[in-house]
Amino acid sequence: MPLIAAANGQDPARRPVWFMRQAGRSLPEYRAIRANCGMLESCFDAELVCEITMQPVRRHDTDAAILFSDIVVPLRAAGVDLDIVAGTGPVIADPVRTAADVAALPRLEPEEVGAVTAAIGLILDELPAEKALIGFAGAPFTLASYLIEGGPSRTYERTKTMMRADPELWNQLMGKIADVTIAFLRAQLDAGVDAVQLFDSWAGTLSEADYLTYVAPHSARVLAEVADYGVPRIHFGVGTGELLSAMTDVGADVIGVDWRVPLDVAAARVKPGVAIQGNLDPTVLMAGDAVLERELRRIIGEGERAVAAGARGHILNLGHGVMPGTDADAITRAVELIHTL
Repeated sequence: MPLIAAANGQDPARRPVWFMRQAGRSLPEYRAIRANCGMLESCFDAELVCEITMQPVRRHDTDAAILFSDIVVPLRAAGVDLDIVAGTGPVIADPVRTAADVAALPRLEPEEVGAVTAAIGLILDELPAEKALIGFAGAPFTLASYLIEGGPSRTYERTKTMMRADPELWNQLMGKIADVTIAFLRAQLDAGVDAVQLFDSWAGTLSEADYLTYVAPHSARVLAEVADYGVPRIHFGVGTGELLSAMTDVGADVIGVDWRVPLDVAAARVKPGVAIQGNLDPTVLMAGDAVLERELRRIIGEGERAVAAGARGHILNLGHGVMPGTDADAITRAVELIHTL
């Protein structure tokens, strides 16, 4: 598998590429299959999860499939009352803001994500042997922000206030969320995924000092609890250029980089022996073939310099997710270019 080879510091048969949100609204076949099915409903239908996960692999020839799911799926499976509202994102019916709220948070039992693990079995039956299947989960900080704020936020004021004003309650909450995340990742790993990615989508809102104090210990526990599976552990956040070293030190084998930091610069910020992933700006996919080739050549060059300087390998990806308005044919052309440049 080229992706696993690159993550492990081996020489891949071809330059590996996959895209975050590659199974999404950019694909007409995805829009058709989701026309009458809600997001969370889709995530708990094993056959639908398999079909949606495989769609971009069939169309684009990416080197990995990423399990179709959402970071709030394990919370919903455990019993948290939430929904994913179109145009808004996850919305929590009863935000978690008191000690009683934290105490009431449920644990996640493996059978509660049985549809997810069943989907993994179906995907592995269909996925070509040279392509990896990536499982994923949301990191404790990002999930905590949704639970506390009640939904997406621009300021994270309630989250940061609890974090600083009541660190004991904060750590209790983060510990409970870490338990859910670990259980969800281990269920996916037991079902046979080849790698896992921990999304700390909103960690970029924090200073390095706050990240190290309030977040890193909990993310480190999550990644430590899945280390025994021996598969690559990818860690990614948005706007985390100043946190790359800290986010790698929690136990990442591969560190995701968004488009704000060149890959060779990013590699210099983390310890040698860690692979890097990224970092095409998603809007480049909308800018035409000439721009796409120019930007891919630049990123590939940065990735090669990073590897020459000590990075374990380079997995090409976006610096965030595929945007819904992206022409699916542009994604296919990007993969073809990456494999041939």
